[in-house]
Amino acid sequence: MEAIAINGSPRKNRNTATLLKKALDGAASKGARTTLIHLYDLEFKGCCSCFACKRKTGSHIGYCAKRDGLTDVLMQVMESDILLLGSPIYLGNVTGAMRSFMERLLFPVLSYDRAEKKIFTGKIQTGFIYTMGVPKERIEAFGYPYIFEGDKHFLQLLNGHHQELISADSYQFDDYSRYAASVFDVGHKIKVRQEQFPIDCENAFAMGERAAIDARS
Repeated sequence: MEAIAINGSPRKNRNTATLLKKALDGAASKGARTTLIHLYDLEFKGCCSCFACKRKTGSHIGYCAKRDGLTDVLMQVMESDILLLGSPIYLGNVTGAMRSFMERLLFPVLSYDRAEKKIFTGKIQTGFIYTMGVPKERIEAFGYPYIFEGDKHFLQLLNGHHQELISADSYQFDDYSRYAASVFDVGHKIKVRQEQFPIDCENAFAMGERAAIDARS
């Protein structure tokens, strides 16, 4: 059983990456072999609309034909049992790197021929971890549920169960006094970091456990 986590944050050891590592630990506790991939280590772009993946007689049906730093990662993901994605929210959506990754992974498995829209015949359990500075009570007002539901819709093209984890009100800076960020209550941010983030880590671990259990069933 293979579990792959894709970090869509440019940071390798902060909120998003930490939660992804916890999720992988959860999958590993149920016997999965785990891999963490940092998108910002790779040289790649999003879908270039070549439509090679849609050609009737093509050799890339279901797979992206573009060759770059993402090619081997995409093949690895398509052969995995568990895919865990993580991204901070930048300007109301996941990072550009994560969006480009999702285009390259999911557009090739989106059918223009079938009513059910699927051509992938395997099953990959999926999970998405979102981190953001927005407090949890303001998520709906910012329209983020629409983003989460859209991601879920497309990830279900991989035929597995989907989970999501939202880690809100995140602690963004080591030293808030060094940044022009007076809109934030530093004391509140510290409290959330100390009290809520450990719970988010536990929930991420549980996400990985559930994904591994689903992959076995």
